[in-house]
Amino acid sequence: MASVVEKAKKIINENQDLFSTLEELDRTGKLRKAKYKERATFTVDEDLMNRFRSYCRKNSMNMSKVVEDTIKKFLKEK
Repeated sequence: MASVVEKAKKIINENQDLFSTLEELDRTGKLRKAKYKERATFTVDEDLMNRFRSYCRKNSMNMSKVVEDTIKKFLKEK
């Protein structure tokens, strides 16, 4: 029985954003998106940024998607 409780706790911790969305639905009766994009503000070396922007343009890549995928990969490795 303890393993079921532990699994449930793990699922809740891993999907906190989804549970928050369901709580809001219960409270307001309105369903919002489970995930939103968040604008981030940080500094990057100017030359590096120019090279990255140029590379993405030449290869028809979305800069935000590349950064997001890189962050996901980084976190997965940690």
